[in-house]
Amino acid sequence: MGAVKPGKLALTLYIVLLLLPLYWLMKMSLQSNEDILGSFSLWPVNPSFDNYVTILTDSSWYMGYVNSLTYVFMNMAIVLTVALPAAYAFSRYRFIGDKHMFFWLLSNRMAPPAVFLLPFFELYHAVGLFDTHIAVALAHCLFNVPLAVWILEGFMSAVPREVDEMAYIDGYSFPRFFVSVFLPLIRNGVGVAAFFCFMYSWIELLMARTLTLTEAKPISVTMTRTVSAAGLDWGLLAAAGTLTLIPGALVIWFVRNYIAKGFALGRV
Repeated sequence: MGAVKPGKLALTLYIVLLLLPLYWLMKMSLQSNEDILGSFSLWPVNPSFDNYVTILTDSSWYMGYVNSLTYVFMNMAIVLTVALPAAYAFSRYRFIGDKHMFFWLLSNRMAPPAVFLLPFFELYHAVGLFDTHIAVALAHCLFNVPLAVWILEGFMSAVPREVDEMAYIDGYSFPRFFVSVFLPLIRNGVGVAAFFCFMYSWIELLMARTLTLTEAKPISVTMTRTVSAAGLDWGLLAAAGTLTLIPGALVIWFVRNYIAKGFALGRV
């Protein structure tokens, strides 16, 4: 038998170390607190699905996932609706202050979310949007719109302007051209932008926690309920964390080809 190549050994070790935290999370989710804290083991001791049953049957738990998915998909729809025409304008037209405006959009992405918490909090209380899904969705637009515009502008600039001109010569109106001709050409960019918007909104905690109370409370906030006078309920927390990975994994699965092409084109 030939010797194991150092490259393959390093790659195997890297994959093992990468998957170890995920395995440990799932292992803990199948154990009770007593088993987790009682002794060290490499596999589940007395495995049970009680933690998952608790989450899937308790409305205060599973509604956290519903709330999170609701405002995340609302945010994605709003962001793409706004970012697509904005990115088209930046890629096709030149106007006074265009570069400064483009940089200003990106500067919003550079600011920490805590800077905007107080203005959002007071504004939403004033207009009656506090503790609603649309409140969090709109707040996340402040960071996701610049990111989406930046990504989409790169993909749109790669499409020759002659495509636009030929469509107009053929009698296409702008809405028809944009939907039936242009969007299919940049579908990879749309998929990449949607993926990054989903991931940011799904894992963001500070704004989601501050702008919600009960009706729109996301799962990331609900998970803090595991803290009590007796300490953390590690098994329940691990089960909630495991379930939290599923939506992100599904999104990655559905847009994996778009992400790969985006990296290949140098636009991500």
